[in-house]
Amino acid sequence: MWIYEKKLQYPVKVSTCNPVLAKYLIEQYGGADGELAAALRYLNQRYTIPDKVIGLLTDIGTEEFAHLEMIATMVYKLTKDATVEQLKAAGLGSHYANHEKALFYENSSGDAFTTTYIAAKGDPIADLYEDIAAEEKARATYQWIINLSDDPDLNDGLRFLREREIIHAQRFREAVEILKEEKDQKRFF
Repeated sequence: MWIYEKKLQYPVKVSTCNPVLAKYLIEQYGGADGELAAALRYLNQRYTIPDKVIGLLTDIGTEEFAHLEMIATMVYKLTKDATVEQLKAAGLGSHYANHEKALFYENSSGDAFTTTYIAAKGDPIADLYEDIAAEEKARATYQWIINLSDDPDLNDGLRFLREREIIHAQRFREAVEILKEEKDQKRFF
């Protein structure tokens, strides 16, 4: 049974209103390498993956939704006190015109989320390599946002998310090895 604990996976703190950082973070909300794309990718791929790694995809896929919740909280906190002028100056004028301060699944350029971000080949090893790449791209994006940020409180949460991406990539690498070993054993029997 799946259980939702009604708290964030890791505390989200923000030192100050900063719509520019919010614009950067939107990439991890609705961008190609963001948390929504990852969650949907893994939960979709689990239907064509061997039983030995289904649980891994389910666990990581649902954790990605927890990360999405953290990003949403960060963006909300970074923009809740922003003026319209601050939003415009941050390049969020179009977003404001369409959604006010509501979150919307889009990337930092304002392009709407699309299911073309979700990779599924049906070959377990190919899909897991795609998943490793997705986690590494997310890790890199978190690092670059940290590099752009001068908010130590926000950076604490971003570092947590970056580290989880590293762990996920490691787990997917382990799953590839399990499936390769299983494939090799079948070849010899």
